[in-house]
Amino acid sequence: MSRRDAARLTASLLVAAVVVAACGTPRSGDLGPAPTAVPSTAVAATGPPDPVPASPAAPRPAPSGTDATVRSPARSTDASRPATVTIELWYVRAGLLAPTRRARPATVATSRLALTELAAGPTPTEAATGMTTLLPAGVEVTRIADGVATLGPVPAGDDPPPERRLREAQVVWTLTQFPTVRQVRFDGGAPLGRASYTDLLPPIVVTGPVPGDRVSAPLTVTGTADVFEATVSVRVLDAAGREVASGFGTAGCGSGCRGGYRVVVGWRTTREQRGTVEVYEVSARDGSRINTVAVPVVLAPGP
Repeated sequence: MSRRDAARLTASLLVAAVVVAACGTPRSGDLGPAPTAVPSTAVAATGPPDPVPASPAAPRPAPSGTDATVRSPARSTDASRPATVTIELWYVRAGLLAPTRRARPATVATSRLALTELAAGPTPTEAATGMTTLLPAGVEVTRIADGVATLGPVPAGDDPPPERRLREAQVVWTLTQFPTVRQVRFDGGAPLGRASYTDLLPPIVVTGPVPGDRVSAPLTVTGTADVFEATVSVRVLDAAGREVASGFGTAGCGSGCRGGYRVVVGWRTTREQRGTVEVYEVSARDGSRINTVAVPVVLAPGP
């Protein structure tokens, strides 16, 4: 190789080295967040990652030929599963619907629990307010599909149509509290929802507190109402019948339509005692209290 050719070769090698160095990865700078998953191109090039061994608590895959969606849901651990479940029950008072609540041991069969409690009837405290039930024992949900709960046979007996309709309303308003139920089917008929029985609601419905609750100040009274100018009034009476608190609020709709309300009241008492929360409408005619719902409670001492 001549001296001129050797010089040309040396110059070419130096240029190549400079180009390679310029294309290298920098040693500092922001590389962005770490990836949370293997990019699809990487999976295609390298294949899926090695399988992770299942822990002993992991659910087993469904056996061949079975539908995994019809199996019972996996149970959560004792630490995460609630010990109780609160269900709303709709009883009958003065020929109209009246709600209350129960706290019972948690179960996945909430519809069966709700109908069992509904048939068992009100507690003595609830019964003292006039609540009763028209549902006989033994009525069960046979199927829930597409938001419709189908009931087994409901003994009608000699009940007149108004009582049968009230009984249906109890069931519909109780079962549709669950997100999987929007309507109820009776005796193979068309599915019925809450809208079919709104005429069986009193002007004022109190959903909280419920009879027998121990309440403390400030107390939030909730429910729905269809009252004059949507105004709902509340007062709290102590064991002697003295008024210890009062307030009012506005429902979301009124005077011909039903809306929800929330009224907050407070009181000062020095001892725990029985009391009453009264929710009522002020008459537009003479200012008297009308459509009153009285809820017996236990008053905790106020601040």
